Amino acid sequence: MPHIDIKYFPRDLSEEQKTALADDITAAIVRHLNSKDDSVSVALSQVQPEDWKAQVWDTEIAPQMEKLIKKPGYSM
Repeated sequence: MPHIDIKYFPRDLSEEQKTALADDITAAIVRHLNSKDDSVSVALSQVQPEDWKAQVWDTEIAPQMEKLIKKPGYSM
């Protein structure tokens, strides 16, 4: 039951763009994790740039740096 929560700076995405993004992510998860399409869920969570460090970097990225399979090209 993969659940993907994408945190990103605010962008004005249309419903069509959101659907296309979810479809692409779901296809990659299905292909690489051998999941079923209907078992994948995808969330988009906007985070203001000034809140990124406290809400994302300090709580999710930095503490799990060793587990990240794609590390960010920046530090805070």
